[in-house]
Amino acid sequence: MPKLRVNNLAISLDGYAAGPGQSVQHPLGVDGTRLHEWVFATRSGNAMLGMEGGDTGIDDDFIAAGDEGVGATIMGRNMFGPIRGPWGDETWDGWWGDEPPYHHPVFVLTQHPRPPLEMAGGTTFHFVDGGIEEALERAFWVADGADVRIGGGPATIQQYLRAGLIDELHLVIVPILLGGGERLFDDLGDATRRYECVEVVSSPAVTHVRLARTSA
Repeated sequence: MPKLRVNNLAISLDGYAAGPGQSVQHPLGVDGTRLHEWVFATRSGNAMLGMEGGDTGIDDDFIAAGDEGVGATIMGRNMFGPIRGPWGDETWDGWWGDEPPYHHPVFVLTQHPRPPLEMAGGTTFHFVDGGIEEALERAFWVADGADVRIGGGPATIQQYLRAGLIDELHLVIVPILLGGGERLFDDLGDATRRYECVEVVSSPAVTHVRLARTSA
């Protein structure tokens, strides 16, 4: 059965998945890029940027596995870009340039409708104003039997966790302290009781923790 999963979500030791002060200059918040330095030390991380080289091993294996069997992605509007309120006439096509790294349909949660945005390389952004369940239904439909991935950010993942809809959650604990920003596990109530740890693996750079939704 297809799953809804989160892959390679980096968090700091103090639980932040993004740094403070997110902006055009700092899309991941101040110092937020430190959460992802391990990604771009890997061969698969470099490949996402169209570059060669990088390390193989545990971290590279997890990066590669995060793309396997995924037919659609869901993300929050904050992850798509910094524009707030109605879209207006301002042109914004995402952080990733003309050819985003998804190569499949991406559903962006928003309160303001916008026509689909087709990009090079097979990525089309669809803007969904009907809530998380509508986005999930549409994503599973186009994924056609493949898994659906939640790309982020933390607030979007929290919504799906509260609803008990995430099947697998892969966290990457980066040994840094950010001291502020967006925490993943705030205000979740008893939602975390639905999940159990099924794997813990460490590399020299980070620790990978996989959580799965329990049958109960």
